[in-house]
Amino acid sequence: RGAAAYLDIEQIVAVAKQSGCDAIHPGYGFLSENAEFASQCAEAGITFVGPQVETLALFGDKGQARMLAKKCGVPLLPGTSGSTSLEEARDFLMSLGNDAAVMIKAIAGGGGRGMRVVHSVDEMDAAYTRCQSEAKAAFGSGDVYVEQLVLRARHIEVQILGDGSGAVSHLGERECSIQRRNQKLVEIAPSPGLSSHLRGRLSTAAVRLAQEVQYASLGTFEFLVDVAHNGDDATFTFIEA
Repeated sequence: RGAAAYLDIEQIVAVAKQSGCDAIHPGYGFLSENAEFASQCAEAGITFVGPQVETLALFGDKGQARMLAKKCGVPLLPGTSGSTSLEEARDFLMSLGNDAAVMIKAIAGGGGRGMRVVHSVDEMDAAYTRCQSEAKAAFGSGDVYVEQLVLRARHIEVQILGDGSGAVSHLGERECSIQRRNQKLVEIAPSPGLSSHLRGRLSTAAVRLAQEVQYASLGTFEFLVDVAHNGDDATFTFIEA
């Protein structure tokens, strides 16, 4: 069945049980971030090589992830809280002023899907409908939210490793700014041009978030760095994990 076979949770678990498999490594992609897949593995007595089900569920909901970042004092872009209606999205864009823009994002999104930039209220209806449709098809939920758009930003990711007890280490950062259609083309580690102070601030933020949820396994925490404010005191914001 082509690529769809790699997303068929019930079939994958059934094949694993039939073959006597005791662990599944989901690799990278949507199933590696899918709480339902991890849950079904656990129910079948199969080890899911990755974060806990609860952690996947939390970070799989961008609204909950934003709430966690706020609780931890990690900077966030201005945005709506949780599932956002079309009217609420319009109101938020207008509240930012004439020259502002927003990014519509799928609540359950990832991988660059279910995202649209909106520069004016006139563009909102079509972009909102398209995002909902893409999100529903890709993630099973059409819920979206909006964030203020950073026009010129670097995309920096920090890799962490946790043991599930709250002990977390970071493994450095990588530059992921070279993208096409919100998909990364090249990753560079370490990120060139980051000051040691800014690198430390980003790593500290990632570790703080992971410690709060007692992260187990490897994980990636993603940030935007505003290039308009460069140097040690550059503005950065958490976007997802």
